[in-house]
Amino acid sequence: MERSEAEAIYDSGREACVEFLIGLATGQQRLEERLRAVEQKAAASSRNSSQPPSTDALKTRQQRRAEAREKAKELLKKDGKKRTAGGQPGHPGAGRKLLGEDRMQEIVNHYPGECSGCGREFTEEEKVPRHRPGRHQVAELPPTAVVYTEHRTHRLRCPGCAKRTRATLGIVGESAFGPGLQAAIVALTARNRVSRRDMSELLFEHFGVQISVGALDRVCQRTSVLLAGPHERLVSQVLGCGAINVDETGWYLAAENRWMWTAASADGAVFRIAEDRHSDRLTELLGTDFHGIVTSDRWWAYGLLDPEQRQACWSHLVRDFRFHSEGLAEQKTFGEAGLALTVRLFTAWHAFAEHHDRDRLTAEMTPIQNELRELLAHAGEKSKRHRLHRGFANNLIKIWPALWTFITVPGVTPTNNAAERALRGPVIHRKLSHGNQSGDGERFTERSLSASVTCRLQHRSLLTYLRELLTAHQTGGALPALL
Repeated sequence: MERSEAEAIYDSGREACVEFLIGLATGQQRLEERLRAVEQKAAASSRNSSQPPSTDALKTRQQRRAEAREKAKELLKKDGKKRTAGGQPGHPGAGRKLLGEDRMQEIVNHYPGECSGCGREFTEEEKVPRHRPGRHQVAELPPTAVVYTEHRTHRLRCPGCAKRTRATLGIVGESAFGPGLQAAIVALTARNRVSRRDMSELLFEHFGVQISVGALDRVCQRTSVLLAGPHERLVSQVLGCGAINVDETGWYLAAENRWMWTAASADGAVFRIAEDRHSDRLTELLGTDFHGIVTSDRWWAYGLLDPEQRQACWSHLVRDFRFHSEGLAEQKTFGEAGLALTVRLFTAWHAFAEHHDRDRLTAEMTPIQNELRELLAHAGEKSKRHRLHRGFANNLIKIWPALWTFITVPGVTPTNNAAERALRGPVIHRKLSHGNQSGDGERFTERSLSASVTCRLQHRSLLTYLRELLTAHQTGGALPALL
C-alpha cells in the first residue's frame, strides 16, 4: 500500500479506518490459519499422524547419529550403566543347534595327519574314532530336487465282449504337478510374495521344472477352491472368539481402489476384500451374530459398535497426544499431559503381564482414568484456547467406555497391534503386485493370506498344511482345518 492510499483512508473518517482495520485483521487471521495448516502438514510423520513410515522424510547421517546418541543416553539413564554394542548380559543365545545323527545322510571323519607337538605322522591304524569328536554340520541342496514319475494307462480287451477298457489315473488326478510342488507354488506366492513370472524362472533355474505362467495361475486357482471350506470355517472360529482385532488397508482391483479388512485373534486371522471401508463392510465382516469385543482404531466406521463392545487402540492415542504436544500454548500442555498418562498406563499394563492380578490392574488404572477424564473435560470446554484439541477431547469422552475395556475383559489388549501385524505382509504384497486383476484373484488372495497368517500365528508350516490339503483332496479324505 502506498502512503497516499493510507492517507486517503485516514481522511475518509473513523468508520472507514475501522472497516479497513477489521478487514486487515481478518485477512491476517486467515493467513495465520493457512500457515498453521502448512506447518502441521510439513511436521506430520509416522510418529504423530496416520502416515506410514515409508513417507517420512529421509534423515541425514548427522540426524541419525544424533538420534542414536539421544537413545543411548536414555538407555544409560534407565540401566544406570553404559550399554555396549551387541547382545547384553542375560540375553539368550540363538546359535545353530546340531541335528541328530539320524538326520545325516553322510558322516565324514577327519583325522590329523601329524602330531602338533613333535611332528610325527599318524598311521592309518591309529586313525580310529575317539570319544566326543568335534562336530560341524553342513546343509546342501541336491542338484535337482524334483522327482519325475510317468503314469501309463494301458488298455485291455475283454475276451468275452471284445470291448477295450483303458485304466484311469485314480488318486493321481489329472494335474501334471504333485501335491508337494503345488503346495510350494502357493506358499511362495502367499508367504514370500513371488510373482508368477519370477516363480516360473525360479522353478526352472533351481529345480529344472518348466511351468508356464498360466499353469502357475491355474495351480493357485485350484488351491483357492480347496481353501474355500477351511477358510469359511476359520472365519466362524475367529469371529466366535470373545475378542478380536480389526483393521483395514488399501487394496486394488484392476487399478480401482478397494479395501482389505482383517479380523485377527490370538490363533488365527481372516481377510476380506471389499469396495470401501464404510460401516456396511464392517457389518459384512462381523456378521449379525457377533457379540464379542472389537479392538480397533477410531475410524468413524467403528462408531457403529456400542462403546461397551469396543476397545480403542492406545498406540493411536499416543500418536495423537504426541501430535498435540508438538503444538503451542494450551495445545502443547494438553498433549504433554496426555503423553505422561499413556506412559503410566502402559507401565501398569506391562506389569499386569507379569503378575496377572486384575484387581491390582484396576486399582492402578483408577487414578489414570480420573486424571484423563479431568484433562479431557477441561480441554472440551468451549474456549478459543482449546480450539485445536477440543474436538479430539470430546471424541474421546463420547467413546469413554471403549478406552478401558481391556481392564475388565480377559483377552482384550489396549492396542490393535495384532491386526496391524496381520496386515503387514499384505501391505508389502500390495506394493509389489498392485492388487488383483479379477474377482477370482481376490478370493485367492483372501484365502491364501488367511492360511499364511494363521499358520504363522500357530507356529505351523504353511507348506506342510498346503501339502496335506492337496493330498487330502487327491485321495478323497477330509480337508484339514486351519484352526
